[in-house]
Amino acid sequence: MDYSLETGPLDTLLCDCLILGVYQDQQLSTSAKSLNESTQELIKKILARGDIAGKNGETVLINAVPSKTIDRILLVGLGENQPLTTKNFRKALLASINSLKKTTISTVVCNLSDCAVSGMDGAWKTRQIVEVFSDTVYQFTTCKTNKETDYNIKQLIITSTDNELTLSEQGLQQGKAIAEGINLTKYLADLPGNICTPSFLAEQALALGKTYSTLDVSVLEEADMEKLGMGALLSVSRGSRQPAKLITLNYQGGEKNTKPIVLIGKGLTFDAGGISLKQAPGMDEMKYDMCGGASVLGTLLAAAQMKLPLNIIGLVPTSENMPDGDANKPGDILTSMAGKTIEVLNTDAEGRLLLCDTLTYAERFNPDVVIDLATLTGACLVALGRVPSGLLGNNDELCDSLIAASITANDSLWRLPLWEEYQEQLKSNFADLANVGGKDAGTITAACFLSHFAENFNWAHLDIAGTAWRSGNNKGATGRPVPLLSQYLINRAYD
Repeated sequence: MDYSLETGPLDTLLCDCLILGVYQDQQLSTSAKSLNESTQELIKKILARGDIAGKNGETVLINAVPSKTIDRILLVGLGENQPLTTKNFRKALLASINSLKKTTISTVVCNLSDCAVSGMDGAWKTRQIVEVFSDTVYQFTTCKTNKETDYNIKQLIITSTDNELTLSEQGLQQGKAIAEGINLTKYLADLPGNICTPSFLAEQALALGKTYSTLDVSVLEEADMEKLGMGALLSVSRGSRQPAKLITLNYQGGEKNTKPIVLIGKGLTFDAGGISLKQAPGMDEMKYDMCGGASVLGTLLAAAQMKLPLNIIGLVPTSENMPDGDANKPGDILTSMAGKTIEVLNTDAEGRLLLCDTLTYAERFNPDVVIDLATLTGACLVALGRVPSGLLGNNDELCDSLIAASITANDSLWRLPLWEEYQEQLKSNFADLANVGGKDAGTITAACFLSHFAENFNWAHLDIAGTAWRSGNNKGATGRPVPLLSQYLINRAYD
């Protein structure tokens, strides 16, 4: 989709459909009043007729408009005539784009940037319009013979004012970059495991490096990882015919000697559970166990497009976890890159084995902070549902910064405790650590395990098991937490 800005009067804009907000009690915004006058009081007539009450998220499509430039008007309810909350603004945006599904509408002008949002400026509103529209029209058609989608929209024009044009241009640039990062993340995650293998994921990363001069990409093979002593990571791939890869994306946008922000994304392209085999129902969704890795690629793409003045390292350990005669067995003891031994009590707790060696590997970059993200535990879905991602970490300032970014990005987080008492559950009679801590507090004990490999830097862990994809009729990747991470990076770059 093509995105652009326009500062001209609404009644002069050429489009198939104009999206216009209305408030409750038949109240119009300034721009709606102006358009109402130029369309023979059409909008007031529709409101007076009761076709739309103005409640947030209500819509009505007007197909006959007395205008030479505007073919249709979509009225969208904004609620009470006061600044919207960020969530209600996005709700109105989502209702708008959903109302245009399965129409012939190609060119859309969105005037919802005209309404006030509490605490947010024109840059934020423009960015959200792009993100919500892009996210909603995304459909995975790669593996279908019929490539038709539910939307025909080719161009979205976002209104602005001369006074806010600079902010709107900033929001447009950021929104397009983040939206493209989200789309890449969703595309990679939605691909089936027979296509999106560890090697395929590495190829996609290398392709990004060829596209952006600020992005240097390299890939460690299993022989390289063996020399580094990555016994935990390599143990996971032993049951698969697909060789493991450790992808490094090095984005250099800041000063040469500035410590980098390191992002680590779990990249299990398919997780059968290994010898501790998962149940068959829903196992197809385990292609989404690489959403953390896909999100790192998407976030680095967004950072490169936004040309952020930061140094960022993306690390993606990628493998499959399959049952095989050479696969990990319950009771096996592994030696990690850090030299710590790990008793494998459950081979389905493999993500932390990939991450622990990658956390140790991250030390060589002398990081300012390290953030790992992983579809790590079903326990996180039980605890928090599909609304927030779980957050744990060893540094309050870093965790607080991520929570602040999550609020701005509308990509929610909820922090869980990382208390010493939980470490007791990881004790092993035979090794330094067990890889699981029992049925209680599974999300927390998984993070406790990782904390043993993050002692030398400021670290945060995002458990995205409940937020990285949707199940059911709307099954598909969400692209989270690319918006959160992008906002965190924007804040680091410009605050």
